[in-house]
Amino acid sequence: MDAIPIIAFEIFYLGLLGLAMIAILGVSYVVIRNLFKGQR
Repeated sequence: MDAIPIIAFEIFYLGLLGLAMIAILGVSYVVIRNLFKGQR
């Protein structure tokens, strides 16, 4: 386990977190847009 730098793991974790945030924002944006479309 010492062969893997901690910095690389942190960058991988932050990248994964960023992708998760983008996915959640994208899904919520589509859902909210569909809700507003349904009201009109």
